[in-house]
Amino acid sequence: MSEGDILAIILGAFNTIAISAIAIVIGTPLGFILALIRWGRVPVLNGVAAVLVSLLRATPSVTLMLLVYFALPTINIEVPRFAAAIATLALGSMAYNCEIWRGALIAFPKEQIEAAAAFGMRAPQRLRLVILPQLVRSALPALVNEMTLLIKVSPAVAVIGVAEMTRAAVRIGASTYRPVPPFVVALLTYMVIIGALVLAQRMLEARQAARAAA
Repeated sequence: MSEGDILAIILGAFNTIAISAIAIVIGTPLGFILALIRWGRVPVLNGVAAVLVSLLRATPSVTLMLLVYFALPTINIEVPRFAAAIATLALGSMAYNCEIWRGALIAFPKEQIEAAAAFGMRAPQRLRLVILPQLVRSALPALVNEMTLLIKVSPAVAVIGVAEMTRAAVRIGASTYRPVPPFVVALLTYMVIIGALVLAQRMLEARQAARAAA
């Protein structure tokens, strides 16, 4: 592999990280909002959220990406490739995160909510001061697991021509007739990215444990 090939994989890695990070930043809070709607059984919206989440979870990322990128222009909505990639991954992340947050909310002790209400806390205060801190702690492993899965499905963006890391490795392997070296480099790079994410999770969990013990 030449220096140019390695640089192409590195640039692809930056695209992979950027697309995945933006999708996570968008999908995680949107999933939390949907989870609150479903947990609170908000009339009408609860049913809409349930159908939306079920449809998104049942749709493969590649299919959804092709639909967003090629179908929307038929109704005069042009979506750039990068934006379509982010939107698709964010929608998938939103759906799975919704179920993670909802599971944590269902398991949250009702006694604590009732006690906070008895002390005069309004619903937003109970959510911010009582529920959310504990919810993040309990849902964190599942959330990080979903983030790693999102990174691993990010090569799907190649179907609409986004130059991410796996696409760069495929192109280099095809041009050099030596597919193994670029794929090994891409594999190691994915391991570094996901390893950094898992390390951040461990550090955050350790900080939360130290704070709880203090």
